[in-house]
Amino acid sequence: MKIKYPINFHKALTFAIVLGLMFLYHNFTIGAWVYLSLHGTYGFLWLIKDSIFPDKQWEQEIPASQGIITFVLLCLYWVAPFILISSGTVPPLPLVAAAISLNIAGVFLHFASDAQKYYTLKYKTGLITEGFFAKCRNPNYLGEVLIYLAFAMLSQHWLPFLILGLFIAMIFVPNMRKKDQSLSRYPEFAEYKENSGLFFPKLFNSRSSQKEETTA
Repeated sequence: MKIKYPINFHKALTFAIVLGLMFLYHNFTIGAWVYLSLHGTYGFLWLIKDSIFPDKQWEQEIPASQGIITFVLLCLYWVAPFILISSGTVPPLPLVAAAISLNIAGVFLHFASDAQKYYTLKYKTGLITEGFFAKCRNPNYLGEVLIYLAFAMLSQHWLPFLILGLFIAMIFVPNMRKKDQSLSRYPEFAEYKENSGLFFPKLFNSRSSQKEETTA
């Protein structure tokens, strides 16, 4: 099976899982509804994104056993809504507003940068050093982290933050390092790496680049 199958299955189930938790625990407070809206919509948008501009890394074939493990690991993302809804806690409105803003920013970064990458490489192969990738080499990962950070904030519990940290350390960072190794085959990558951040945008050019611009 393709690795995207368990991923897409998880995304498709999220709305139903969160809504089911709301009925199970009779929790229809604003926090639960906002969480359902944000995470459920993100799952549906992911499926639309995959049908329009799919990510090549999710097209690779994997054994069925690995697909099951992938799905089980992704289920850890449902810990946040479980804690939020089962505990009955209602997040304060300023926190809800902050989570919504963070989620919107994350979805924008994640989807828009993936679209830029897909359509740029579709018509021209090579290193992408402009647009969303001008100052950050992985704006899509940054966007995804912001999305799940918003979900963790709504739960008001340390465990979803820990789970997100583990995903970052064990999956996101190794993938970003692997991508850097792959891009290093391009002659211009050294300069691009110097002037862009691996995860966070590098807003200021390095001293060497500034010197080159001055001498030019």
